Parts: sequence; structure tokens; C-alpha cells
Amino acid sequence: MDAQLQKDITAIEQKVIDWRHHFHQNPELSNREFNTAKKITEHLRAIGLEVQTGVAHTGVVGILKGNQQGKVVALRADIDALPVTERNDLPFKSEVTTTFLNTETGVMHACGHDAHTAILMGVAEVLTKNKHLLNGTVKFIFQPAEEGPPPGENGGAKMMVEEGVLKDPKVDAIFGLHISSQLPVGTIAYRPEGIMAASDSFTIEVNGKGSHGSTPWTSVDPILISAKIIDGLQTIVSRETELTKEAVVITVGKISAGTRQNIIPEKSEMLGTLRTLDHDMREKVMLRMQEMTSTLAKAYGGTAKLSFHEYNYPITFNDPDLTSKMLPTLKNTAGNENVVLIDAITGAEDFSFFQKEVPGLYYFLGGMTPGNQTPYPHHTPDFMIDDAGMLLGVKSLSQLTIDFLNAK
Repeated sequence: MDAQLQKDITAIEQKVIDWRHHFHQNPELSNREFNTAKKITEHLRAIGLEVQTGVAHTGVVGILKGNQQGKVVALRADIDALPVTERNDLPFKSEVTTTFLNTETGVMHACGHDAHTAILMGVAEVLTKNKHLLNGTVKFIFQPAEEGPPPGENGGAKMMVEEGVLKDPKVDAIFGLHISSQLPVGTIAYRPEGIMAASDSFTIEVNGKGSHGSTPWTSVDPILISAKIIDGLQTIVSRETELTKEAVVITVGKISAGTRQNIIPEKSEMLGTLRTLDHDMREKVMLRMQEMTSTLAKAYGGTAKLSFHEYNYPITFNDPDLTSKMLPTLKNTAGNENVVLIDAITGAEDFSFFQKEVPGLYYFLGGMTPGNQTPYPHHTPDFMIDDAGMLLGVKSLSQLTIDFLNAK
């Protein structure tokens, strides 16, 4: 690594940490990242970048032209938070509250997007100071709504692509990272081809017959039917799917039904996700879910309709050639022993929409304090990452950019 580049990366660490703390304390939900976007914009303009705002509602794009013409590389960070109430006792703990899907909740960066945003702001400043090392152009993409736009709205990477974020100038490759609360600081994890699953969101509407809670025999209980459907869906995974080939996960994450304890309601509604890593398996499971839902409801005297939503995430697919080409950079940056090959993960990422258009590499960055035996998962109130992990994020994205642009 260039000596001055290394010096600039080391010097910016505290700035990156401070930015991350600010965003963590001031989280904003998908398509509502107004103040987050404002702070990003102010920083990018202050360091002299060409800046585009209002991309896919609240997205921000910065453009840095190197001293020489050449290829174009994009770097992406997601900027939205989650409807989660934080339990951590931190000086920069989130106290923000809101109403989400008719439920009072806190707002928290419970997936590390605050770190991603701060890291990319740091990379932008470092590369701007060292643009003499760049034979080409860099696009810094700060993307809203990675967690999905609110119901009835568009957003996220898909909308950014539709609005032309990978054009003018045309992007040749894109890099992104995700900090992990369960991967030790100083570690990078990667996988060629499919690294994260496709995710299909669904709604199941169950219709029965209401009655007094004391006389269930005069009802068709939609809550009971919902329970049977949930149980039945899991048998598709455990008894009908060849799990030695690829993983499949069906999760029902929300059930809504009824008004009080002694009334059997007429309807219930369930929201969930299907996660797959193989196209043919995805199609088969979706068909069986439809059959299972309607058949079980009919067996208990009711009806049910399963609908898959239009906004679904494809497989996060790392281009094999790009991954092979850039792997030496990751190993040289983190240390050969600190770069590990992993199995595919059943989480989903809308970075996949960028990868459908141009070759992309997406990897995981260690954010767990070494020796921690009880790291909390992402999307939970106790999620926490170690600030010490972010410097490698700045270093790796910076060096990937330079090496890609300078490669013949």
C-alpha cells in the first residue's frame, strides 16, 4: 500500500468512528433518511466531489475523477435503519421512536448500516486526497431503503438502478461490504458466486368465521388455521426440500388477528419471507407454499390466499472472475490468514440488484470484539459492533478501488 495512502487511512479512523456514532444516535427508516443524506451530502461537497442528491428518494451519489481516464468503479453503502428498540447501554444509544406498520417502536441501526455509511465517507475522503493514484473514476453510492421500502413505495437498489445510477458514466464493477457482529475484527469473509440468498416476501390472508370465544364450534377459527399453515410450511423445508443441495428458509415474522381475548375473529394476516439459493428450488417451493396454504385452510373450513410481493431480492452473486482478480488485494490488505472462504448465507441483500447489471464483489467485514463468546445477531435490540473493525473497511475498499482501476 502506498505510504501516504496508508497514513491518510490511519489518520481518518477517529473521524469514521465519530460519524458512525452520530448516525447510530440519529437513525432513520427506509426512504426517510433525510438528515442522514444531508450529512453525507455536506461531507462529499466539502471534499470537492460532484454530488447528486434525491436519487431513489433520499440516495446520494458522489463522483471522483482520478488524474487519468480509465474504468469506472462504484462503491456502495446502505444508509437506512430498522424498527428495533435498542437495549444497549451506549453513550450514543438511539432514543428515536416512531410508528411502523401501526406499531410503536424504537428506531435503531441494528444491522450496521451506520458503520457502512461512515466507512464509505472515509473512503471518499481518503481517495480524494490520493486521486493521483486513480486511473479512472469512482462513484460513491449511498443507498437508501436496503431493508425494503415502506408498503406502497418504491426504493432501494432496484430504484437506483432504474434511475440510471450505474450509467453516465457507465460503471464497470461495483464493490460493497457488510460489517458482521459475529466475525472477529480484522477478518474478511468472502465467497465467489452466490454469497447471500434470494428473498421473496409474502402475505397470507386467512378467512374464517367469527364467534364468541366460549363457543368455538360455531366458528371457523382463522388463528387456528394460521397456526396449521405455519406448521405445514415448515414441512416443505424439512421433508420436501433437498437441503444438501442448497439451503431454504421459510419464516413467518408477523401475525395480525383479533381485537380481544374472548372473540374469535373472522380474519388473520401473516407476513413472511422465503429465502433460497437456487432458482429451480425457489420455483418449486413457491408452488408448494401456494398448495399447502389453500389446502390446509380448506381442511379446517376456511380459505386462505398467499401472495408474493413484487419487490423481491435476487441472489447476491459475486462475479467469479472479479472475485478471483480482487482476492489478492483483500489478502494483501487484511493478511492472508485473515481472509476466509465461507458458505452461503440465507440473509438477503439488495446489493444483488447492482450485481444483476455489472460485475460485483460483496464481502463481510469483522465487527466482533475478539474473544466475545456471546455476539448478538443482526436485527436484534442487543446488536453491537466494535468500532475497531471499521478501519479495515476503509483500507480494503480504498485498495480494491485503486487496484481495480490500475489493473491492465
